[in-house]
Amino acid sequence: MVFDSVFLSGGIQAWFHKMFTQENWGIYLIGFAAQLLFSLRLLVQWLLSERKKSVQSPNSYWILSIAGAFLLTVYGWFREDFSIILGQFITYYIYMWNMNQKKIWQPLPAFVRWVFILVPVAAMAFVLRDAGAFFHSFFRNPDVGLGLLVFGSAGQVLFTLRFVYQIVYSYRRGESILPVGFWILSFVGASTIMAYGFFRSDPVIILGQSFGWVAYLRNIMLWHRQNRASTVESPKN
Repeated sequence: MVFDSVFLSGGIQAWFHKMFTQENWGIYLIGFAAQLLFSLRLLVQWLLSERKKSVQSPNSYWILSIAGAFLLTVYGWFREDFSIILGQFITYYIYMWNMNQKKIWQPLPAFVRWVFILVPVAAMAFVLRDAGAFFHSFFRNPDVGLGLLVFGSAGQVLFTLRFVYQIVYSYRRGESILPVGFWILSFVGASTIMAYGFFRSDPVIILGQSFGWVAYLRNIMLWHRQNRASTVESPKN
């Protein structure tokens, strides 16, 4: 088969033009700030895990997570993109639970804790004050077809389920842990969301998930190495 190189280059040019000119850059900066926080949490967790030779769950991971989730939710409102918003509210409170398990939630001033607790609820109540307009805005967005919306939302559902799985796993063990299932769900979800970002021509999603994709894969490898080491040592015990 012979590909028309002129058509292909024209298509790529149109894709980049759509990506970088369709939205106000002020909105993009909010999204990039959120993704920067998410990338920093992974970088810190990754470096610590490499140093300890096992998967770690540092305090900074959860602090950066809740800050990033707040900014990404704001970005989703401005973008009128339901798939971005879908998982943020649930994971927001899971981050709080993990901060509490890490003993870094209660030391915060009571006023700060209540702001963190009530802001997502207040934001949702504000948006749903006119439910008809809300659903029309998100589910009938002319820039996001129903098929694309379902595809992107599926990736966000996986991303939400990874933290549901993590909190159930950690609750049963009485401590905050990032198990291998969490990283597998993260890897699959990131792959789906990254593909959605390409279809959506969204640089925030593409760049944000690209770094995470590598970190998730590396944590899966660390878990397998850790399990092999414990298996080898167990007969000696």
